[in-house]
Amino acid sequence: MSVARVLIAAAIVALLAALPWYGGPVLLQFGIAVLLMATLAQGWNIIGGFTGYPSFGNSVFYGLGAYGVGIAMVQFQLPFWVGLLAGLALGVVFAGVLGLAVLRLKGHYFAICTLGLAFVMTAIVSNLQIAGSNIGLVLPLLKSEALFYELALGLLVLATLAVFRLAHSRFGLGLIAIRENEEGAAVMGVNTTLYKILAFMLSAAFTSLAGGIYAYYITFIDPVGVFDISLNVKMIIMAIFGGAGSVFGPVIGALVLSAIAEVLATRVTSLASLFFGLVIVVAVVFMPRGLSHLSTHLRGAGWRYFRDNVREHRL
Repeated sequence: MSVARVLIAAAIVALLAALPWYGGPVLLQFGIAVLLMATLAQGWNIIGGFTGYPSFGNSVFYGLGAYGVGIAMVQFQLPFWVGLLAGLALGVVFAGVLGLAVLRLKGHYFAICTLGLAFVMTAIVSNLQIAGSNIGLVLPLLKSEALFYELALGLLVLATLAVFRLAHSRFGLGLIAIRENEEGAAVMGVNTTLYKILAFMLSAAFTSLAGGIYAYYITFIDPVGVFDISLNVKMIIMAIFGGAGSVFGPVIGALVLSAIAEVLATRVTSLASLFFGLVIVVAVVFMPRGLSHLSTHLRGAGWRYFRDNVREHRL
């Protein structure tokens, strides 16, 4: 990355970090939601975008991170930071154990298998007394939205730096090789099983940390809310819309789609979901490789870019 791009990125981060001092409470709440969603999309990008395994189980890691914080603070009166580390450990260990079993599956078999995890985990946690059963847990209230905003921003920056490093490392090249041709990657000497499990664990790490921050911010968690499969669908849509397999695509996708959803919810209300879904369908049809690919190819191809996408993907 050039010096100019580094300076621009640093300036954007500094501007975002100063938001609590010049933005109102509504903008701050919106910022927290967008930053956490961008982190979730970036976490999914590691396993779905770079490795090519469409995981629907990341909402489980999110829920484990949330319950790590909730159980630590409510049941054991431990500090938030201890709970955050506990949730991180839960998510990463679970991803490692789960990866040994489900990463042997491919394509839609893997997707279907991970899709059922959220429902299984919801049923399990709903019967655990330490987790508040199906009633949930009420966490201590901390009225400091600026703190949660800075935590969410710091986590997103950390996740994006990790993905940037991943994209320019031998490990990242190995993941891309697995995505393009797993059998060929194995022949070339890539330990595909190890690489996939490590990618799954790294994806779980950022997802569970986001869940832990969300739990303390919202102060209430329950199994249905934190293991919600629709959250996993959102992170996938945002990553693909922005450009799965790229460094900044998921962040841009989360920002754009969150802004569209917020405007539609404010001005259109009941039709917001309809228009939001329409935007996604149009985007998938005309630019299936996301905004990051569009930005680099539209200038030279013009309107033919959209026509060629429709023809290439037989849509």
